[in-house]
Amino acid sequence: MKKLAEVLRDWEAVIGLEVHTELTALETKMFCNCRLSHDDEPNTNVCPVCLGMPGALPVPNEKAIESIVMAGLATNCEIQRHSMFYRKHYFYPDMAKNFQTTQGPVAFCMHGRLDLEVSGAGAAERPDATVEKNEDGSYVAPIRILRIHMEEDAAKMVHVGGEEGRITAATESLIDYNRCGTPLIELVTEPDLRTPEEARLFMEKLRQTFLTLGISDCSLENGSMRCDGNISLRRRGSTEFGTKTEMKNINSFKSLHDALEYEICRQAEVLEEGGIVYQETRHWEPSRRRTVVMRVKETADDYRLFPDPDLAPFDLTDEFVERCRARIPELPDAKRDRYMADFGLKRADAAQLAGDPAVATFFEEALSAAGEKGAETVAKVMVNLVPSYDALTPAQVASLSGLLAEDAITFAQAREVLDAVNGTSEDPAAYVDAHGMRQSTDEGALGAIVDEVLARCTDQVQQYRDGNKKVLGFLVGQCMKAAKGSGNPKAFNKMLAERLEG
Repeated sequence: MKKLAEVLRDWEAVIGLEVHTELTALETKMFCNCRLSHDDEPNTNVCPVCLGMPGALPVPNEKAIESIVMAGLATNCEIQRHSMFYRKHYFYPDMAKNFQTTQGPVAFCMHGRLDLEVSGAGAAERPDATVEKNEDGSYVAPIRILRIHMEEDAAKMVHVGGEEGRITAATESLIDYNRCGTPLIELVTEPDLRTPEEARLFMEKLRQTFLTLGISDCSLENGSMRCDGNISLRRRGSTEFGTKTEMKNINSFKSLHDALEYEICRQAEVLEEGGIVYQETRHWEPSRRRTVVMRVKETADDYRLFPDPDLAPFDLTDEFVERCRARIPELPDAKRDRYMADFGLKRADAAQLAGDPAVATFFEEALSAAGEKGAETVAKVMVNLVPSYDALTPAQVASLSGLLAEDAITFAQAREVLDAVNGTSEDPAAYVDAHGMRQSTDEGALGAIVDEVLARCTDQVQQYRDGNKKVLGFLVGQCMKAAKGSGNPKAFNKMLAERLEG
């Protein structure tokens, strides 16, 4: 098959996403009081309602409705004051009652939008001129959201036997109904995405938003956030949609990108050879880096969708919507902009710190301990060092940042310090002093070392003066060696440059 870049020169990919997010922050299921926990023994958190026994009547979970309204407001959706639940019929073992309770044409949240900032290598995936690109090749892609609707999740199926336990080769399938009835919101985008990178960025931004709202743990690995990708191709310049396929089994951002990339290239190969792309559901196999057919896609009519007679229509009041709005915390984009404006952080660093609420809280606590003047150093430590450690405290990060800001230690030494204090209550400054790691900035002592190195390294001095500026690094290294690591490299660099240029 051709490579993605080659395919996208001739073909335009039309991508839409369906993102399912379990409301794991809740305590009970969507329509019953069963405990919401998937880690318990299989089939222990079940009742006649979530198993669809005759005569069992559902009662909606109000906190789930609050969560979906918050999700809609955070993604710029219009909150529909009147909506209702429907029954979506299908026959599959993961839904014992043979229908899923979902929403119909009008969902709680309609017509939203998220803007994606695409830069770097990912921006190069989109070669067309349908978006206005900046000088560095970056661009903003507005992605419309068709709807966010509420539904209940299906049971979990475990496929046993066969090669790698894949569904296509399983010898038997087991079912755990603990997940059945879990409150689930499904976000459906318009087909506005044009590259695998845009799809990945959309999922990342949506996950950051839902984590900040506190409505879900958004674990792709554990399945509390799942994504299906719908994709079709059309010739560049064409406005007619092609036949779409749906991608399943996408459980990471990388899988989403790789599955879409493969499917784009596969469809292009089929079409260029005169074949037909069929509307079907395909299963992504990450180990083989390919998609395989699961089933021919059903149409909406196949589900026999009609209003659920056991659930009354919903009429949301303005007071209810405003109460939900008041619960929305500062969202990642706003937090990123605040970090840039208040602390002078680079956009990429500010975005990384603001994207995860736990990281943002840790950063602000460390910043409070270090003082706002140290924001840039604290951010540098948070972005480049802290992700490698799992048991540091904000106070330790603040202390280490202070040492770096004072040039008391180098970044390389900072890693050594964190290796030692991670998981303990020891102050990095105390560790540095106890082990004699604090670097000297005494100009007299350092100056003597510089003079000794220059007198000894006459060849390198002449090379520098002949225009080979790279030799300065060698001379700094000689100074550090003479100082036995206790000298400050920045001070050595400055002194050497002054003497060599003088």
